Parts: sequence; C-alpha cells; structure tokens
Amino acid sequence: MSAEGGTKAIVAALAANLGIAVSKFVAFVFTGSSSMLAESIHSVADSGNQGLLLIGRKRSERDRTPEHPFGYGRERYFYAFVVAVVLFTVGSAFSLYEGYHKISHPEEVKSPAWAFVVLIIAIGLETFSFRTAIKESNQVRGEQSWWRFIRRAKAPELPVVLLEDLAALVGLFLALFGVSMAVATGDGVWDGVGTVAIGVLLGIVATILAIETKSLLIGEGVDRDTERTIVEALESVDEVARVIHMRSEYLGPEALLIAAKIAVHHDDTAAEVARGIDAAEAKIRARCPEAKLIYLEPALDEASRTGVASDPAVGGGTEAAPEAPASS
Repeated sequence: MSAEGGTKAIVAALAANLGIAVSKFVAFVFTGSSSMLAESIHSVADSGNQGLLLIGRKRSERDRTPEHPFGYGRERYFYAFVVAVVLFTVGSAFSLYEGYHKISHPEEVKSPAWAFVVLIIAIGLETFSFRTAIKESNQVRGEQSWWRFIRRAKAPELPVVLLEDLAALVGLFLALFGVSMAVATGDGVWDGVGTVAIGVLLGIVATILAIETKSLLIGEGVDRDTERTIVEALESVDEVARVIHMRSEYLGPEALLIAAKIAVHHDDTAAEVARGIDAAEAKIRARCPEAKLIYLEPALDEASRTGVASDPAVGGGTEAAPEAPASS
C-alpha cells in the first residue's frame, strides 16, 4: 500500500468524522436521542482513531536504533490495535450502556427534525469517506475479495478505515431506524433499541480489527504463494542445491525479514558460495521488493546422500543438516 494512498483515506475519514461528530452533538442537544448520542461518541472515537493511525504511520518512519535494530515499522500495527481497543471500549461499551439505559427508562425524542437532517448529512459525509477508502483500496487489492484483502493486508490503515466507515454507515442507518420508530410509535424504547444495535455492531467490528491487528503485531510471515516464489528464486541460483528451511516475518508493512538455510554443493569454494548468496539475495529482492533483510545460512547438501526427510514447508531437508560457517 502506498503511503500517499493510505494517508489520503485516513485524512478523508478524519475530516468527515469531525464534521459528523459536531453535527450529531448538536442534534443530540435538541432531540435528547440516545441513538444520536451514541453516534456522536462513535464519531468522536473514529476521529481519535484516525489520529492514532496517522501518529502510528509517522512514528514507524523513525530510523533504527541500537535498542530497535530492525526499526519501528510495527508501530503501525500497535496503533491499529489501539484503534480496535478504543472502538470497543468507547464506542461499543458506551452505546450498549446508553441503549440499556434508554430501554429501561424510555424518553420521548424531542425535535426529531434535527435528528433526521443531521443523520442525512452524516450519511452523505460518511459515504464520501467510505468511497475514498474503497477507491484507495482498489489500487492495491488486485483480484482479492474484500474479506481476503482485510485478512491478508500487511498495511493496517486501509482495512481499519474500511471497516470503521462501513460500521459508521450501517450505524447511521440504525440510528435513523431507531429515531424513526420512536417518532412513529411515540415509544422511546425504539431509540434505545437502535442504540443497542449500534453497540453490537461496533463490538463486532472492533473484535475483527483486534484479531487481525493482533496477528500482525505478534508477527506474520508471507503467504504460501509468496513463500513458493522466494524458494523458487533461491533454488534458481546454480550455487544453491535446495532450500533446507525458510522463515519469514513482516517487521512492518514494507519491511520483510527472510531467513533461510540453503544447501550448497560439496565442491563449491567459499568464494563461489558467497557469489551464490549474493545472486540469491538479488533474485529475492527482484521478486519481493519488500524483502529488506535477508539472511542466508549455507549448509552442506547431505540429504541427497543420506535420504533425510524434507521440510514440507519448502520442499527441502531438515534443520539438522551439518552446517558450514554462517554467512549473510
């Protein structure tokens, strides 16, 4: 994901949510609707979330230090996880509490015209933000389905903004439903029902975001297709007999660490092995530009003589092969 595209989507969402939050609070003051209050808090939380995403992106660009030799790329994952926590605690928990209170002690919605006008304006602004996020996502999504894109994306900003905007749009329609039913029936319980529905929706979205960003924060490797591509690049080098095993991990959205043990030929000299490692690294980077750190450990190719079982992950041998001096 390009930095420009992700930032554009975040800024569009931030601007829309700030405007929506102000208008919702005004409507709440005039109507007393709990759905409007829940949506106001939701928009404030969303605005703070976009701010957190921008902070995470900025902090992740810091140079590496002795204490953090691989850099700060994972700060983007940390702040995206904080977004999920904020969305759940501030958005979902507050909405559920407010909805329960309104159902237990229903109140008439006053000046409903304010609520309808503000909700329609908010739907328009949120649609603009959601459209921007979709447009930016389509530039990097390729042929993936939307669900697969959200699950597989290594840059967290666009999936977070997409899910937040989707939840915001659905929440606005739930608020519109709750207010409309409360006005039509004269029963304020419907306002509380709409608020509870918003809380449940935000809880589901927050849970999805927390699961996905937690996985990135702990450390994810490349998918199977990319792994095969890397193995093929390694084994296409003449000096590499085969890949014994390989491990990978994203240190940030644009920084991939690859570590592999490769089997080299018995008769190759140290100079030939070194040239082969350099060639292998160049081929990996040509196919996977995000591979910023590559560590290759050569080992003598004993499996072909001893019949040692292969590692199913890469089709090579085991990690127990006799080692030659390490090189990177």
